[in-house]
Amino acid sequence: MTPAYTGRFAPSPTGPLHAGSLVAALASWLDARAHGGRWLVRIEDVDRPRCVPGADETLLQQLAACGLVSDEVPLWQSRRHDRYQRALDDLVALGMAYPCACSRSDIAEALAARGRSRPRHGELVYPGTCREGLHGRPARAWRFRLPPASRVAWTDRRLGPQAQDVAAEVGDFVLRRADGLYAYQLAVVVDDADQGITHVVRGEDLADNTPRQILLQRALGLPTPVYLHTPLVLAADGQKLSKQNGAAPLDLRDPLAALQQAGRVLGLPSRIGDAPTALGDWLQHAVHAWRAAWPARGPTIGA
Repeated sequence: MTPAYTGRFAPSPTGPLHAGSLVAALASWLDARAHGGRWLVRIEDVDRPRCVPGADETLLQQLAACGLVSDEVPLWQSRRHDRYQRALDDLVALGMAYPCACSRSDIAEALAARGRSRPRHGELVYPGTCREGLHGRPARAWRFRLPPASRVAWTDRRLGPQAQDVAAEVGDFVLRRADGLYAYQLAVVVDDADQGITHVVRGEDLADNTPRQILLQRALGLPTPVYLHTPLVLAADGQKLSKQNGAAPLDLRDPLAALQQAGRVLGLPSRIGDAPTALGDWLQHAVHAWRAAWPARGPTIGA
């Protein structure tokens, strides 16, 4: 019998785990265990040019050293391209995906002509240039055709009520890129549904992806998980700690110390239980502390 709760940790194999990624891994594992559910690991390697050979196995070894082991064989996105194409085909058949001929410079020029050159986190809001056809230009990518009502409201278990007008802040977003690779937004929605994910626990930097994913879930007739976005570990310059800004790999000579540090970021008590020194004991005490702090609840999704 499938448990009511299934969670996941989905790292990209662009390098080994660092302190920030361990926070997300631990939080997702604790939430699953606190609510009697399954915890799965997904290797999000759909963006192959960014992946480092062997990093996937390094990630799994690091997780295992911390006592965090998937309840099923991990899933690799790079092996699921046919599945993503079927989802894209479904959206095309529904009239909710269309080919796009625009490059980034094309989009920037179109926005500038309209007096709308404001970037969004380094991206440009797509102005809908190819919505009504390519006008003789070759297709580069495929985009999601936003529905007329594109404002999405939802409640995050940690951040509280959230809302975003996807048309105003993002525009029709990419489903398959110009290089033929499937976009994260499409892959993650399909994977979450296929794996039966009911609860998503991930870093706060991914919170603004949620409305796009909810719109895709609705378009494909897929369930919407419950979301909890965790605090970020920041680098010395105040930016999110990441592999891109030189985050040091986890020092796992003392996995318990690494877990305790991650627990402090998550707001767990500095002293859990009777100062357990065994990894397994600390994790079990942490599960009880998490259960008290973050009771599970169903999704709150609005329009």
